[in-house]
Amino acid sequence: MFASSDEFEVLGEAADGAEGVAAAERLRPDVVLMDLRMPGVGGVESITEIVRRGLRPKVLVLTTYDTDADTLPAIEAGATGYLLKDAPRADLFAAVRAAAAGETVLSPAVASRLVHRVRTPAGAPLSSREREVLALVARGTSNRAIAAELFISEATVKTHLSHVYDKLGVNDRAAAVATAYERGILGHHHA
Repeated sequence: MFASSDEFEVLGEAADGAEGVAAAERLRPDVVLMDLRMPGVGGVESITEIVRRGLRPKVLVLTTYDTDADTLPAIEAGATGYLLKDAPRADLFAAVRAAAAGETVLSPAVASRLVHRVRTPAGAPLSSREREVLALVARGTSNRAIAAELFISEATVKTHLSHVYDKLGVNDRAAAVATAYERGILGHHHA
């Protein structure tokens, strides 16, 4: 799509993150379109590495998922923008132009989620009960078993979990556990 336009010059392509970082270093592009889910080195690590090496391309993340738990980490790592792969051609072109000019580009779905994250700061501390529930979830315990262990109803477990998801800015158990380890809420995870 970009190659067919006179406005852009495609300098190179890469099949994975490591190759992408090497290509960015070699080709010195103005803008890098970055996937987040790649074999080996993922998008967030690649962005971090591009920044660490002092390379200056603007990184525009293109992803299939607007609910990606990687949105915030990608932006924290240094991505200039975040778009969905099904964005119309005109939007993609406009996004690359804007990124090249140093502007931030966010798909509406991503933008509204970031606003929500900022309004309900992920720093909102979990209550001790929420941490207890999360620790049990991290061990793979079902809601029913958590309810039995903590002498509370299953509905209460679900309420605690939905508060945990809101505070951590995630949508499911796996993301909650991963984020809690990342932030040191559940101690340190040795993968």
